[in-house]
Amino acid sequence: MQPDSRSAGLKWAFASMYLLLGMSPGFYQPVISHVLASLQLGSEWVERVFVGASMAGMVTPLIIGALADMRFSAQRIYGVISILSGCFLILAFYLLGSEASPWWFVVMFFMSKLAGGAMWSLLASLTMSNLGNIKGEFPLVRLGATAGWMSAGWILSYILVADDSVLCGYMAAIVRISGGILAFFLPDTPGRGTPANWKALFGLGAFKLMRNRDQRTYFVCSILLAIPTAAFFMHTPLLLGHLGVERVAAAMSISQVSEVLSILFLVAFLNRFPVKYVLLGTLVIAAARYGFFAVAGWSESAVWVIVGIALHGLTFTLFVIIGQMFLHLCVAAEMRNQAQGLLTLLRSAVGTLVGVVLVRRLNDWALDSGVGWGVYWAILASAILLIALWFGLSYRGLENDT
Repeated sequence: MQPDSRSAGLKWAFASMYLLLGMSPGFYQPVISHVLASLQLGSEWVERVFVGASMAGMVTPLIIGALADMRFSAQRIYGVISILSGCFLILAFYLLGSEASPWWFVVMFFMSKLAGGAMWSLLASLTMSNLGNIKGEFPLVRLGATAGWMSAGWILSYILVADDSVLCGYMAAIVRISGGILAFFLPDTPGRGTPANWKALFGLGAFKLMRNRDQRTYFVCSILLAIPTAAFFMHTPLLLGHLGVERVAAAMSISQVSEVLSILFLVAFLNRFPVKYVLLGTLVIAAARYGFFAVAGWSESAVWVIVGIALHGLTFTLFVIIGQMFLHLCVAAEMRNQAQGLLTLLRSAVGTLVGVVLVRRLNDWALDSGVGWGVYWAILASAILLIALWFGLSYRGLENDT
């Protein structure tokens, strides 16, 4: 095979892996609170599910990243954890649809997240390790996840018509297991180091990245931003239902449309503006997203929710994907999987865990006290603006940091 055709084949292979990875949570993540509500399970069960998922994410990303960096081939690790996570997912949604206690669903969903907690960070590192031009190629390859998530929402809403059904979990599990099987056919990507001590074996050495001011600022900001962002998948579906929107999964997939557009222009952004200002602008957009949600709550109009959902795709692309690329480029090769794992741990586990607990209580207060959805989202928007202010003051960067 010629080098150019091999490179193109690799890009398509990893884009396909991202397609399956994004499609799996795309089936259940946007509607899980809606499914629980349809089964007469209240906000406390939504909190338990999301808290369990966040706690699971605190365990595996660093350990799996360390194993991939030091001992085993990354693609084989990915295949095993993806298949295992899919099996637990099948069991979780089977129990949710049966007469079993909802606690069994919480436990099995936790196990699925525990097994697959490192999938996103591991695939990011695996992909970038096999690409020649990370800035130019990774955003386009990563677009596969966006397409997968978006197509899952459309399939669920318009083909399966299962926005409030446990079928969403079965579809997610099938896709996840398929991705795990295909991972064994990816290029072999062995680790480049050996564990020197128990801290390295468990990935704790990644915390030394915090010594760098800008990296520390980005990591801390990722935690803080994840706290109000936890409300997006927990409560946006409920707001849509409150406003009379029936095709919840399809409506939530609108964020992927803007995500596609932002990924296509990502390289242009990075070549034109310093990273600091791109990230700072992203935080302002994130606040505006919830600002539109607040307007929707006050006006009882779903149109403003749709506008806010569209902005969500921009915030994810410009903050998370840029962070993944620059972590990969600025850390040593033997630390790359652990660096991605640390980002996943702090953002998706620690930040989301705190966020799930706080926003559930804030939402209960807002609805029970009568101040309503508008005030709830306005408080979250204000919190993100404060985060943006802190980031602007703390992140140094360089004027030519592109």
